[in-house]
Amino acid sequence: MNWQSCIERYENELVNNVIPFWEKNCIDKEFGGYFTSLDRDGSVYDTNKYMWMQWRIVYMFMEFYLSPYKKEEFLKIAEDGFDFLYKHGRDENGMYYFALNRKGVPAMAPYSLFSDCFAAMGAAFLYKATKKELYKAAAEEAMNNYLKRAQSSNPALQWNKGLEGKESYLSLGQFMMMANLGLIMDDCLGENKYADSCEIALDKVLNFFYVPVFRLVFENMKPDGTTDLESCQGRMLNPGHALEAMWFLLSYLEKRPGSEGKINKICDIILSTLEYGWDKQYGGIYYFMDVLGKPHLELQHDMKLWWVHNEAIIASLYAYKLTGKEVFKEWFRKLDDWTWKHFPDPKYGEWFAYLNRQGEPTHMLKGGKWKTFFHLPRCLYFSVRLMKEIAAN
Repeated sequence: MNWQSCIERYENELVNNVIPFWEKNCIDKEFGGYFTSLDRDGSVYDTNKYMWMQWRIVYMFMEFYLSPYKKEEFLKIAEDGFDFLYKHGRDENGMYYFALNRKGVPAMAPYSLFSDCFAAMGAAFLYKATKKELYKAAAEEAMNNYLKRAQSSNPALQWNKGLEGKESYLSLGQFMMMANLGLIMDDCLGENKYADSCEIALDKVLNFFYVPVFRLVFENMKPDGTTDLESCQGRMLNPGHALEAMWFLLSYLEKRPGSEGKINKICDIILSTLEYGWDKQYGGIYYFMDVLGKPHLELQHDMKLWWVHNEAIIASLYAYKLTGKEVFKEWFRKLDDWTWKHFPDPKYGEWFAYLNRQGEPTHMLKGGKWKTFFHLPRCLYFSVRLMKEIAAN
């Protein structure tokens, strides 16, 4: 494996392609905040501002401001975004709305706890770089709101559309982010306030959502910790989420002595998820799966999404770095080959997001309600770091 050529390819894509695409096209210079609904060529096709996507942009520009790729403009882009979002984005309880219109008027209620999650992440990185107390206060407020909701079977609060007949579940996403966010908060704020959140996340993912008989991580579990094999929701697997959760946990455990057993278990889960999630006919990883192979309610279940492959690449590299097992290097090679053949746009730059099962783009867009400056640049950046560490060893 020629690690140096891979490093150069990933680094070039990040620095000369992906970052410039968003830096050029996402900033709303008239009203503030960011455009995330970007067409293939970077033109704006919708001006609504979805809070997950907005705060992810703040976070990502700050990640790069604090990186070897630093540009002074990155700080201004992030601070201007913070000003708009902090002023317009919060309700009377400090929770962040799901969406604003272009001018900053609330457009969708704060039903999603992940608006608070990514607000905490973005504000924490701003504090790390500037030490401005406003950013610290904003990060802690958002984090505390997130933690209050994350362990609930009703995180949508009064905006939950379900009635008494609807089955309640705890969702993997609520807990997997606790580990990642807890690490970020403690690192950025220079404290040790959120280590308990990381431990809760570790326990829940490995001992609650992971089901040993299947060797897989489920997306939804009943609050009592049992599986629901009678419904599509209960049988759902989301390989991308599982792989993302696993590398979050590895990043938490790698510097903690005595974690070898848990690290090996997590790497075994990465392997079983990759083997189960890989499309053996066309290649790539499925979006959603049913653990019993039954029909899936989500019609896009067999599509191939950019972020799933981004997270799989990071997970395979992390597992190889920590175990040295050749199987993970081979999985990285396989994922790298398929991903780079199908997702990058050779004409306008950045990557397509949505492919059909065969690997052909179904949508030309580069950003939208669910895609922004986040999974792809994070994958490229973290992969470069991991490959440099692997090559050095």
